[in-house]
Amino acid sequence: MSSDHPLAPESRPRRPRRPVFDPRAQPSVASRASFAAVPADRLTPAALRAVLGVYHRRALDIPNESVQWFADREGEPIEAAVLVPLVMRAQGVTVLLTQRTAHLNDHAGQIAFPGGKVESHDTDYVATALRETEEETGLSRTFVEVLGGLPRYVTGSGFAINPITSLVRPEFSLTPDAQEVAEVFEVPLAFLTDPANYRLHKATLSDGTMRQYYSVPWEQYFIWGATAAMLRGLCQILSEAASQRV
Repeated sequence: MSSDHPLAPESRPRRPRRPVFDPRAQPSVASRASFAAVPADRLTPAALRAVLGVYHRRALDIPNESVQWFADREGEPIEAAVLVPLVMRAQGVTVLLTQRTAHLNDHAGQIAFPGGKVESHDTDYVATALRETEEETGLSRTFVEVLGGLPRYVTGSGFAINPITSLVRPEFSLTPDAQEVAEVFEVPLAFLTDPANYRLHKATLSDGTMRQYYSVPWEQYFIWGATAAMLRGLCQILSEAASQRV
């Protein structure tokens, strides 16, 4: 599988990127979707391999954050890659997510896939996702079966995120980096692949423009923004494949 990327840009000073609104407090409505919840029999490792074992490039029904970049952003978006770790638990597949620590410059305190910025020594996006996941969570790549990729997602904070899908054997142990990761947890994939669990929020920014974003709250965790959008995109891909019996 090919997942080529351009060389990572040189590091440059970046201002802290923090929401200018409380994402939990913004009004929301139940999201409308043209696709249904993914049937349980399409969430098995074999079924996931069949659908996710390629690089999906098409546009999905999720907000386009790239049109709302921060005004002080300079240059092209920063290349990044994340791992979408689908853990093959006996009771059902789960998605492994991290909660970032509160002191980070970018996306502090938010829930995210493990991953980060592309470095010049990374051979491709897969290498970035695996390296960053190991560094952040301690999840060894020996437990990871790389499948393919989800569509590239450009955030309002100036990152071009390339999600790499994977299946993970559940015998792993974790050693999270306390400087970057406050918590690692798992959410049932069945919950995240039901569009009824997503909410669509609208926030009016200080300049009068409107920002739309998804959330998919689970237990005490508020999953929102880019992570929720990419998860909803995963839901759409799996749901439409199920309806076509791919």
